[in-house]
Amino acid sequence: MGVDTTIFERRLADPPEPGLTPEDVVARAEAMIPELVERQGETEQRTYYGEDVHERFSEAGFYRILVPRRYGGYEFGIDTFVRVAINLTRGCPSAGWMFCLGAAHALAAATIFDELTQEEIFASGEFICPATVVPGGTAERTADGDWLINGTWGYCSGSPYASHFMGHAMVSPEDGGPPEPMLFIAPRSQWTRLDDWGQALGLKGSGSHSIRIVNGRVPDRYTIKGHMSQIDVTGGTPGRSLHGPEYGGGQLSFMVMEDALLAVGMAKGALDAYEDLMRTRTTPFPPIVTRSEDPDFQLTYGKAAGLIATAEAATMDVVRQWREASARGASAVTKEHELGLAGICSEAVALCWRAVESYLFPTAGSSAVRGGERIERVWRDMSMFVTHAGVSTYLAKIAKRDLAKARFGLE
Repeated sequence: MGVDTTIFERRLADPPEPGLTPEDVVARAEAMIPELVERQGETEQRTYYGEDVHERFSEAGFYRILVPRRYGGYEFGIDTFVRVAINLTRGCPSAGWMFCLGAAHALAAATIFDELTQEEIFASGEFICPATVVPGGTAERTADGDWLINGTWGYCSGSPYASHFMGHAMVSPEDGGPPEPMLFIAPRSQWTRLDDWGQALGLKGSGSHSIRIVNGRVPDRYTIKGHMSQIDVTGGTPGRSLHGPEYGGGQLSFMVMEDALLAVGMAKGALDAYEDLMRTRTTPFPPIVTRSEDPDFQLTYGKAAGLIATAEAATMDVVRQWREASARGASAVTKEHELGLAGICSEAVALCWRAVESYLFPTAGSSAVRGGERIERVWRDMSMFVTHAGVSTYLAKIAKRDLAKARFGLE
């Protein structure tokens, strides 16, 4: 059966700038890079980007990129979102991380939840919703069938300006057995952000505070049994029916795509800083010339630039493959397909880390890696990033093994 396209015509709200284009929002993000660079230290000290920056992100339309048009969003697609997030991360890794991991989950919410839930959670036209993959806390049924949530979830990047929180609570099955994870969305009124972020090695300004819920009440329709990364979309999704193919794509592969784009943005920022050093610093040993004239520095720059460009090209090709599979139909978004994309994202992250850790950071010079210098900050941020369980455990190990299992029918 084909999709009933008449449903796409229903509009609950218009976006603030109906004529805005994807190119416009990408250009706006690029234009903010210099300011974000200048405010990196301030962002780290605060532990999240300033309210004025948040307001400008809102005015620029960044928080509406993935929100469906029928709810007042721009529905510009993941390609636009990736390009915007790379630019913001290039300017400030913390700000880009906080934006990405807050705004990205509009795609998941618009894909997997039912129409009524979507009308409620997207009522403002914007959706900022940190999400965590590690299950925690508890969820218990209320007398009227809703859920009472209790627990504390760490690393909720994007929480300072969030409208919602998406997490996983452990639920005991009615027929017995060990507790199982349940995905839920909690509106801002149901949770508290803790003041517990900023002491990590890097990404100090990423707004990755903990969220605590005490007897938070969420409707049953705001929950889905199971883990978000394991949702099977091959049978179709509410979002595919409501909005079209882009809201029927794989959630696991989009989650790991975020890792790749963040790595690319960080590495491009490091390369920008290195280029400034190439133009302004001289060689430490004779012949004394600007670094841009020295063959060794030229080689280092060229090697790092090639690695980062390769990672960016691979990331954008993942975007292409993801969109094409979604457009082919629900049955095309298989687990093997998603894990194949995860493998590419893993290598993109590795290329970016290699460029920074092996080439740019060691040769920048000791004065360029003092506390507060741009390359020093990117190195700290990426060092923190590569310890993230999604990168160091899932992409580096689990995803690769699962791809082989899927390919050889060993699931």
